[in-house]
Amino acid sequence: MTLYSLLYSLHVLAAMLWVGGMFFAWMVLRPSAAAILQPPERLKLWVTVFRRFFLWVWLAVLVLPMSGMGIWHMRFAGFVGAPGYVHIMAGLYLMMLAVFLRIALQLFPRLEQAVNSEDWPNGGNILGRIRHLVGVNLSLGLLTVALAAARPYF
Repeated sequence: MTLYSLLYSLHVLAAMLWVGGMFFAWMVLRPSAAAILQPPERLKLWVTVFRRFFLWVWLAVLVLPMSGMGIWHMRFAGFVGAPGYVHIMAGLYLMMLAVFLRIALQLFPRLEQAVNSEDWPNGGNILGRIRHLVGVNLSLGLLTVALAAARPYF
C-alpha cells in the first residue's frame, strides 16, 4: 500500500465515521429514542451516546485535515494546484469543525450538567439546540461527501 493509498483510506474512513454517525443518530436513534423513552431516560441516553461518539469524532477531526493535507500535497502538488471542489471541501470541513466545537465544548457540558442536576426542561432545551446543530452538520457532511464523489472540475 502506498502512502497516498493509506492517507486516502484514512481520510474516507474518518469522513464516513463522522457523517455516518450523525446520519445514524439523526435518522435512526433520535426517532427511536423519542418513541419509547421518557424525557429523563432519553436525555441520559444522549449524554452517554455523545460521550462515546465524540471520542470518535475527535479522532476524525484530527485525521481529516492531516490526511487531507497529505493528499492535497501528493496529488495536487500543493494548494494552488487543487481543483476548486477540493478547496470547497476544505471550507466545508472548517464549517463542520466550528459546529462540532460549539456542540462538544459549549452545549454538551451544559447538557451533562442539566442531566446530572435532573433539570429535565433545561436538558431538553439544550438537546434541541444540539439536535439542530447536528442537522446542520449532517447537511454539510452529506454535501461534502456528494462533492467528493462527483469530483466536479471547477
